Amino acid sequence: MKALAAAALFVGLPALAQTPEAKPLEPGRENLAIPYEKYTLPNGLEVILSVDRKLPVVAVNIWYHVGAYDETPGRTGFAHLFEHMMFQGSKHVPDDVHIGLLEQAGATDLNGTTSFDRTNYYETVPSNLLETALWLESDRMGFLLDSLTEKSLQTQKEVVKNERRQGVETAPYGEAQEKAWQALFPAPHPYSGNVIGSMKDLDAATVDDVKAFFRKWYAPANATLAIVGDFDPAKAKALVEKYFATLPSGPKPQRPDVKPVKVTRETVIRHDEKVATLPLLTMSWLTAPYLKPGDATADVLATALGTGRASRLFRRLVLDKQLAQTVEAVQQSQGAQSVFSIEAVARPGVTTDQLKKEIDAVLDEVRKDGVTQEEIVRARTRYDTRQLAGLQAVGGSGSKSDTLQSYNQFVGEPSYVAQDLARYQDVTPDAVKQFANDVLRPDARVVLHAVPSAGKAAPSSAPGKEAR
Repeated sequence: MKALAAAALFVGLPALAQTPEAKPLEPGRENLAIPYEKYTLPNGLEVILSVDRKLPVVAVNIWYHVGAYDETPGRTGFAHLFEHMMFQGSKHVPDDVHIGLLEQAGATDLNGTTSFDRTNYYETVPSNLLETALWLESDRMGFLLDSLTEKSLQTQKEVVKNERRQGVETAPYGEAQEKAWQALFPAPHPYSGNVIGSMKDLDAATVDDVKAFFRKWYAPANATLAIVGDFDPAKAKALVEKYFATLPSGPKPQRPDVKPVKVTRETVIRHDEKVATLPLLTMSWLTAPYLKPGDATADVLATALGTGRASRLFRRLVLDKQLAQTVEAVQQSQGAQSVFSIEAVARPGVTTDQLKKEIDAVLDEVRKDGVTQEEIVRARTRYDTRQLAGLQAVGGSGSKSDTLQSYNQFVGEPSYVAQDLARYQDVTPDAVKQFANDVLRPDARVVLHAVPSAGKAAPSSAPGKEAR
């Protein structure tokens, strides 16, 4: 599931207004429910409390329901820019002190992330320092703009621009993959481009622009605060009231209403790769949003095709024919539309056209015969294990607090883990076969050939030892 972490992944989007009914849970699955209490302050801030006394720590996790999806053309990268700005000080917290105060308090899992669909900030602190974490979060929610200056904005713009250079312009296949993504989501679709934004838009951003964006999207009415771990609920409520209830808030902003994109012909991109030394081939299709019908089926097929040494593409391209250095398949689940992609890096001397031929042969097999029940069981076991392992920690990416937030934003029900995992009970070999035929069509994909510039490609070599 995926790149919600990048992502994971949101209430307010029309496509997510209803979640399909899951089939009855298997015996024992009802025990997966996470105890919680949810309530809303008069200013609109949503609060989720979940007690977990395994360790004397507590996680504070805030999700602002804003991401790159909510930006307007010419003003991209603002959500990610605030991921940086929110750590740079607020009215009562000096510049660059926020992180230091938390680290001195013994905080762990301290970070912020941005996706197309949300922005989050989280930290885990010793239980007796919950008040410190809540004060810091409330100060930047209510008083960040008091410290935002032209100088601080320019500083963080340069930090973000450098991050883009490292992650896109000078990263292996970075510009090529951005081209493929934009072909799937042509402008002005909100998913077009990159969460980090463009250099042009970052340069053009003014103090007034970013202040207006903050006032609209970072108000209490557009945020959810989760407190998970070893704490006293009554005391926690009193602290939430003390630090958040007095923050003013306007109405909850409306997210863009965007029609789903349809790809009706194969788009082929041949990119002159200037950084990497080996050719890359990717195939990408638009698929169902997170938790909608077809999303779990795509997960199962991605596992069968490209996860682990037993997967079909790994066996064929890496082990048997020794054409690829690496190969993977993934369902990148998102709020409006998801993306199913296959990515393979060629061995020296192998062309992307050779990789394409072999991948298409494997896909044709799936379209004809589906996958085996054993492959479905392996995929289900993988998702069960990963999800349940994440719930052992109260804070951090993929933790219990993050899981509560994710389900709350997608379906309005924080304790949805059992229903989520139950989706995979419905996946059958015939369902995978149908998905491959209906969705993974050759005329509904973007194919990227990223081939190194002449003279830059790695030297050819005969197939040798198995890639690891």
